[in-house]
Amino acid sequence: MRELSECTVMIVDDTETNIDILVETLGDDYDIAVAMDGESALEYIDDELPDLILLDIMMPGMSGYEVCQRLKKEERTNKIPIIFVTAMNDESGEKKGLEMGAIDYIRKPFNPSIVKSRVKNHLELKLAKEQLEEQNTILEIKVRERTKELNLTQDLTICSLTSLAETRDPETGGHIQRTQNYVKSLADKLIEMPYYKKFLDHNIIELLYKSAPLHDIGKIGVPDQILFKPGKLTTEEFDEMKKHTEYGNAALKKASEMFGTNSFFRYAQEIAHTHHEKWDGSGYPQGLKGEDIPLSGRLMALADVYDALVSKRVYKPPFSHEKSVNIILEGRGTHFDPMLVDVFNEINDVFRKIAFNFADFDEERLALSKE
Repeated sequence: MRELSECTVMIVDDTETNIDILVETLGDDYDIAVAMDGESALEYIDDELPDLILLDIMMPGMSGYEVCQRLKKEERTNKIPIIFVTAMNDESGEKKGLEMGAIDYIRKPFNPSIVKSRVKNHLELKLAKEQLEEQNTILEIKVRERTKELNLTQDLTICSLTSLAETRDPETGGHIQRTQNYVKSLADKLIEMPYYKKFLDHNIIELLYKSAPLHDIGKIGVPDQILFKPGKLTTEEFDEMKKHTEYGNAALKKASEMFGTNSFFRYAQEIAHTHHEKWDGSGYPQGLKGEDIPLSGRLMALADVYDALVSKRVYKPPFSHEKSVNIILEGRGTHFDPMLVDVFNEINDVFRKIAFNFADFDEERLALSKE
């Protein structure tokens, strides 16, 4: 923090006697700058900013009011404290000066000790504000740095967990990129709708985007002979496969509790646990129905099914975009949230572009290109 002795007080007055008294009163405590008219004062301030200005009102040429107005209009100078020192004794003049932004009003003839005290008080307040602004700036920088570190840690954690999931997932890396972009495109459209503003904001959408790749992390607990089986699963095998939602929930639950309800782990846990639930309650693992299914799970359910339809699998060729869209529409109100299906239908070409850009095989691109 600067010391009072490092401050510069500017005196603007057209009477030498007044200037001499003020210089004698303040000169031992502060650096003093002097101007005898408004134009000279503004020229000085263009080069160097004083810490406080003692400003006469009635001067030849530019009045003190005009000088004050000019200074208060400019961002560079509008925070300089201005004290009017004037022979004007009417209250309307004082009111006018304070309304212009002056911090004080001293009438002539003035008591030097009172001027000295008021200047000291206002400079101390100015220096305290400067220190507070400096501390706030330092705090903001530290918060940004800390946020950057947390985001990096979050991204690295997701990347590590996603890499782990990929080693135990027969799906491709393209599937992860596609589904997270599907989820984001749906959420970006939903946030435009008043009803969804209470569930979504841009930070939550970013967390959903980052969490989506972990939707199948529970497959790390599924036995190899089931997970990598090339043919159709038996009823017993499919029951075992369905447990990946529970495994994923358990794997992410502790992290979610540790990092808090606003962490990405919360959304990752929701997605992993509920992305196979269905709107009509016929899904798994809990048989949740309607809006009892978290929005994150409903988003991923639609994204996951669309991607399965347009993707090549060992048991099926890729479906065309049009056929895939129709299958999604048929699931409106049974498999999928009706509102999400309506939004999907509105932006389905965005899904096509995402699928095409992140396709794993030329066969998929060819199917997506067909009408």
